[in-house]
Amino acid sequence: MNKITLGISSCLLGNNVRYDGGHKHDHFLTGTLGQYVEWVPVCPEAACGLGIPREAMALEGDPVSPRLRTVWTGIDHTARLQWWAKGELKVLADIDISGFVFKARSPSCGVRDTKVFDAKCRIRGRGPGVFARAVMDAFPLLSIEDEERMHDPALRENFIERVFVYQRWKEYIKEGLSLGGLVAFHTSHKYLIMAHSRKHYGALGKMVAASKKRKLNELHADYISLLMEGMQLLATPKKNSNVLQHMAGYFKDKLSADEKKELLEVTTDYHKGLVPLLIPITLLRHYVRKYKEDYLAKQVYLCPHPLERMLHNHP
Repeated sequence: MNKITLGISSCLLGNNVRYDGGHKHDHFLTGTLGQYVEWVPVCPEAACGLGIPREAMALEGDPVSPRLRTVWTGIDHTARLQWWAKGELKVLADIDISGFVFKARSPSCGVRDTKVFDAKCRIRGRGPGVFARAVMDAFPLLSIEDEERMHDPALRENFIERVFVYQRWKEYIKEGLSLGGLVAFHTSHKYLIMAHSRKHYGALGKMVAASKKRKLNELHADYISLLMEGMQLLATPKKNSNVLQHMAGYFKDKLSADEKKELLEVTTDYHKGLVPLLIPITLLRHYVRKYKEDYLAKQVYLCPHPLERMLHNHP
């Protein structure tokens, strides 16, 4: 898989584009994650011509549809930024990004926690910034997160898994829509989906089973929408342990007593938080090769991208 293209608030890459002329360089995003992704930097406020440095801004009015105003002079820049955003959204669509990391609490880029004030500077609510809202509306399937939540291991892993699922989906779509292709995609992602939501896995399975009654384009649109909804749910140790036990069942007549004991021990240790998920997954991968279990060999859950595998290396 080639490097995945992700959008990012430009200041997080260390670019001096903030209102005060500074940046908010995030070393995990540029260093660790940057090895595997191609960043597309965007600073809405600077790009729409507001200058660097510039007067600080804030969201004001109705939290559902707030206005973007300068803090001291009260100038409304909402229409200006929204007009620029229309063109930028077309650029992002052409680039075909697979996710976006925004600057937290920014009036233009905040994902969910930007304060919205009334005319007397009282907080009326919180929500996304003007540009982040436009991106989420235009690309509802995208994995979108802010840099602060990316420092939570579970949220970071969830974001990146969603990015890779969506990227694999797009690569499948490029090959052409087919019932056989959808079945193969669903089958290879079985245990990954189960680790996030057994409910969604069941619903997706029913959708695929009834696929001959649907138009291909509508079927695929509904499938990926439901899949990405399910992937937003966190893969907890309890869910992962259940998946590991399911996969271990493929070897019940093949493993020796010592091998069964070892697999049970590492799975239990993972469930207790004593070892990372990578340990039982690596052991299962070993048994897949040793006993030539072809069905499991095709499972994305056991054969993740190197970045996904690295993220599994924490308790």
